[in-house]
Amino acid sequence: MSGRLAGRVVLVTGTGGGIGRATALVCAREGAHVVGCDLHPGPSQETVELVRAAGGRMDGVAPVDLATEEGARAWVQEAVALAGGVDVLVNNASAIRFGAIDRLSYADWSFTLRNELDIVFLVTRAAWPHLVARGGGSIVNIGSISGSRGAWFEPQNAHGAAKGGVLALTSQLVVEGGPHGIRVNAVSPAMTQTPQTDAMLRDPDGPAEQILSRVPLRKWGQPEDVAHAVLFLASDESSHVSGANIPVDGGAAVVG
Repeated sequence: MSGRLAGRVVLVTGTGGGIGRATALVCAREGAHVVGCDLHPGPSQETVELVRAAGGRMDGVAPVDLATEEGARAWVQEAVALAGGVDVLVNNASAIRFGAIDRLSYADWSFTLRNELDIVFLVTRAAWPHLVARGGGSIVNIGSISGSRGAWFEPQNAHGAAKGGVLALTSQLVVEGGPHGIRVNAVSPAMTQTPQTDAMLRDPDGPAEQILSRVPLRKWGQPEDVAHAVLFLASDESSHVSGANIPVDGGAAVVG
């Protein structure tokens, strides 16, 4: 443990697996007191146990629905009560429904916007006064390269729109947060091998090989790749970085 986040309180949403779990493990390894949350109690507790087994400090709260005003407010309040404040907020949690523009229902569009964009607004709004009271801090929003380009292998109308909104919100929060010492940045992964994507990536009849052919590094991203980018933006090493959007995509964003 090198202590890059020693003494910091890091709130991470969606810690039941994938990028959220990896972020919790990495931040705790660097000395942070992590407070996570998830919709699902079982996976949430598994992450807590993994962190503690590795010698880190973490509390988890589940089930929590952050896509409601009350859910977001209550979780942030509980996190502050458990850890004594907030230094870093990582907006990772999301839920997606896919469909082509002529087939995607309004209900699925609304579900995705609520669980990928509204959720970031609600949690950030709830945490903001605590960051201000702390004298500043860092917010890291998990975006996607789909927020700035189309996806050919699967229709991502709602997902792309939501993540594009997250990036736009990031920019506005940079301006509003600056006078309070609050830095706001984004990390935008491309295809990442998580429990949610693993079956597709292993399907010999699926689009995996075609997707991989457009990744210059010719390998899938891992949750830890994203977590280490988050760590940089959460730490003092990025103390003069605000408004950045770091792609963690093996170079995919620059391929036409």
